[in-house]
Amino acid sequence: MIVILIPAAGRSSRMRGADKLLQTIHGTPILTRIAMTALNANLGPVVVALRPDDTQRRTALDGLNVTHIDVPDADEGMAASLRTAAAKAQALIQQRETPEAPSGMMVLLPDMPDINKTDLQKIAAHFTAIGDTPHRAATEDGTPGHPVLFPSRLLPKFATLTADDGARRLLTNEDVIPVPLAGARATTDLDTPEDWATWRKATNIPD
Repeated sequence: MIVILIPAAGRSSRMRGADKLLQTIHGTPILTRIAMTALNANLGPVVVALRPDDTQRRTALDGLNVTHIDVPDADEGMAASLRTAAAKAQALIQQRETPEAPSGMMVLLPDMPDINKTDLQKIAAHFTAIGDTPHRAATEDGTPGHPVLFPSRLLPKFATLTADDGARRLLTNEDVIPVPLAGARATTDLDTPEDWATWRKATNIPD
């Protein structure tokens, strides 16, 4: 089983008052779009980490078969979401019906508009074939990006993350396998109004 985590408990502080995860693409909030991509990949449960009081982002997920998990200490930073989600992923994996199959948690950032279900399936297929080794999406020239798939043996280590730690340091002593995706899909994320404007101009995709 592969659990897909979408960490969506951030404040969008670089958007200067707007919420980057509610910015729309063809009329659909990017958070909704990413959640649908994860579900359509059909890899396993999709878990979305949210602030307990974030009604707008929850509304964007209405009707989708995703599991919401509350991150009450989200102001601490990314580490809070990762700790909470890893614990949930461990519990889900322990309930899986095929314990002999490789299992893990894929961290899928919610502000990456170009990632599609085929990308997620490609990463998962590489992981399933090799097993027990972290896999990380990369650009065609090898630049590391996202998503990242962590084998289940690493999930207990997420409990050691603090403050605004990402999970990068958990990969320090690991033989991470890069999975190249087409173009710059693995590194294109939209954090600022300028990022959104540049991406819309390049793709000719309206809001």
